[in-house]
Amino acid sequence: MLISAAYAASDAAAAAPSAGEAMMLNFLMILVLVVLFYVLLIMPQQRRFKEHNAMLKGLQKGDKVLTAAGFLATVDHMVPDKDEVVIDLGGGIKVTALRSTIQMRVDDKPKTDVKSTV
Repeated sequence: MLISAAYAASDAAAAAPSAGEAMMLNFLMILVLVVLFYVLLIMPQQRRFKEHNAMLKGLQKGDKVLTAAGFLATVDHMVPDKDEVVIDLGGGIKVTALRSTIQMRVDDKPKTDVKSTV
């Protein structure tokens, strides 16, 4: 039954798409891939970059931070007119670091959004 239906198909239905149609389909597929790449990779990275810059601009004296080198430190003060911050590593050790090397602000409060199963 299936074989007879295949033989019954007309030549117009079995004809390959023209070169122009094939080129448009290929172009459309490339365009879809570019849009997916932008939405899945570039947009989230831009959002994280904006959030990180907002965090850096919002740093204040006394904030606990994590540096790119892995140091947990406290912000001592900002250097005016420069992209630098003086951080206190503890024990009286103060270091000047670039703001861009601050990875994140560390909260002292424990996270309470995890449900206990006790």
